[in-house]
Amino acid sequence: MKVFRLDELDAERATHGGAYLRFLKERNMSAGLYALSPGETDPQGPHEQDEIYTVISGRAELTVGGETTTVGRGSVVYVPAGVPHRFHRITEELRVLVVFSPPET
Repeated sequence: MKVFRLDELDAERATHGGAYLRFLKERNMSAGLYALSPGETDPQGPHEQDEIYTVISGRAELTVGGETTTVGRGSVVYVPAGVPHRFHRITEELRVLVVFSPPET
């Protein structure tokens, strides 16, 4: 078993000065914490893996392919591999738990 605390992961992410911290990589999946501030630009492009986003805190819009929705605490979104997507119009500090399958490289 591996147990993680979101507040500790967020502190580690901030210490390393990046928006993303991968904290788990296993044979069939990986997981990370992604953080964006209000007004910040989400630079990510399509990934080779399927993704699940779970919004831990904050508020933003998320565009996946041609669809856009507002996401906030408790939102869970599936993003298929290869589909362009990004967060935008971030109005509150955004913290997102990201799960990739298969694991990100």
